[in-house]
Amino acid sequence: MYRLKYDPSAEAVHDALPPHASEQLTIALDMACHDPIGATEPYGEDDKVMRMLVTPDAFAVLLIGNTLKTVTVLQVTYLG
Repeated sequence: MYRLKYDPSAEAVHDALPPHASEQLTIALDMACHDPIGATEPYGEDDKVMRMLVTPDAFAVLLIGNTLKTVTVLQVTYLG
């Protein structure tokens, strides 16, 4: 399992999401920590490092650190 990390500004956006959107994103991030490639989509070129996580109300840009087993949330955008 990968450890979840946040850029401080991305964490602030996640904290400010409406409850339903925050819950969806939290569940999706949990899935990404268990299967970073299977639970995410390529962000730009499919290098298996920069990934995007999409939920009905938000998306997050992730950095997958395979060496240290981390998923770092770099950006969260609310779509609602």
